[in-house]
Amino acid sequence: MSGSLRNGSLWTGSLWLAWRRQRTTAGVSAAVLAAAVAIAAYYRSGMLDALRSGLFDDCGTGPLYCTESDTGTPLLLDIEPLKYLGVLNIALPVIIGVFWGAPLLGRDLELGTHRTVLAQGVSRAQWFASRFAFAAVTTMAVSGALAAVFAWWWRPAADRSYGLFWYDDAALSGSGPRVVAAALFGLAAGTLLGLLTRRVLAAMGLTLLVTGAVTLLLEWTHRTRLLVPPHTYTSAGSIPKPPMGEKWSTGNYGLITASGRRDDVMNCPFPSSAQLRECMTQHGYVARFYEANPAGDYWIFQWTDTALLGGLALLLTAATVLLLRRRV
Repeated sequence: MSGSLRNGSLWTGSLWLAWRRQRTTAGVSAAVLAAAVAIAAYYRSGMLDALRSGLFDDCGTGPLYCTESDTGTPLLLDIEPLKYLGVLNIALPVIIGVFWGAPLLGRDLELGTHRTVLAQGVSRAQWFASRFAFAAVTTMAVSGALAAVFAWWWRPAADRSYGLFWYDDAALSGSGPRVVAAALFGLAAGTLLGLLTRRVLAAMGLTLLVTGAVTLLLEWTHRTRLLVPPHTYTSAGSIPKPPMGEKWSTGNYGLITASGRRDDVMNCPFPSSAQLRECMTQHGYVARFYEANPAGDYWIFQWTDTALLGGLALLLTAATVLLLRRRV
């Protein structure tokens, strides 16, 4: 091996060594992906069979449940396994950061084996680049494939009362490009912490805390609409308000005065009727309102998260590169 490292060939040298050190993790990742594809194919086939049965033909879009005509029982597809895949995708930055990022440099630094590699004429930059490049490319491939599997499985039941809406945590955070960005963030965070601590277990613990906290923080921003503000929809009280459809309601709705003041809906707790119109007139209300994010905001959430997580991944990777000379 020493000769191959001296001859300057990246593949037969440091990149080959990176493959040797990471092949078990890469193999486990491939096995998880293969299992996800097999499970998705099985349950999606059952989903399509249920939809072709005609049982759901009279079900409209929107959040209202579709029920059986004779019993009134809600009609629902079996989407629990799909949600589990979404949860796995949400947890990817934690899993990859802890079990791949933290040991990536931390194990060599803890055992001192990096000195043997560097003694063969491999530079610090090449030692880091070969390991991180292999891990990053594999992470992108696996996370991108898992996100694609989720989207393929989800599509027949997307945004239907019997399926899964776009704003459900499993769909909003477990699909799309943000899954790839989140996985790369986890890898970068674990790698940097492995470099800083030089102890695998310590790096794994810190990575769990950091990636877990960032994941939960982003979920909180979704719920509070901190980064993607909701739209305000108004309607006259004289006619029924438009159906919610695929919008994600904030739960904030009420009545508006001519001056623009917003009051609680319980000030006139009546459906669209003469009674509601009379109450609104007495209190000086000119319209009703509610706040919600339309279905098109799915992509705004996606690209906002992708930019944040991708930016963090780049910053953490840059910090790792800058600290290499001091820490190795």
